[in-house]
Amino acid sequence: MRGTLIQHHRDIDRLLSQTRRIAVLGIKPEHRSPQPAYMIPAYMHRAGYEVIPVPVYYPDVTEILGKPVFRDLKVIPTRIDLLNVFRKSQDLPPHLDDILAVKPRVVWLQSGIHDDVFAEQLVAAGMDVVQDQCLMVEHRRWRAAQG
Repeated sequence: MRGTLIQHHRDIDRLLSQTRRIAVLGIKPEHRSPQPAYMIPAYMHRAGYEVIPVPVYYPDVTEILGKPVFRDLKVIPTRIDLLNVFRKSQDLPPHLDDILAVKPRVVWLQSGIHDDVFAEQLVAAGMDVVQDQCLMVEHRRWRAAQG
């Protein structure tokens, strides 16, 4: 079954309403709190989502947002609803095999992150993909629309 490249607000709203657990690839630790790769996961955590930190750097960090850090997507012991990706577009390909192995329901590439070939491979494997969108902005829009 193919996934979908999600571009419309109604589809983003649907996936947000079905999301509970968000793994964050490329999350930054607290001492980098002004950066989007910390601010946005912290916002989603405050909004009630379970956030699973998967930093790429910071080998001495063992916990972010009060949650244990995972160094590899494949060792996360629970199903991932949404994988929020904070990696430059050119740094996406090395993560493809791991993402295909864990097969999150949705892969969300943050603002400024866009790779049509990468996205198509995920869609072909059955995952929904959002590219070049801010999860926090979309979540705030969705919450405001719920009124």
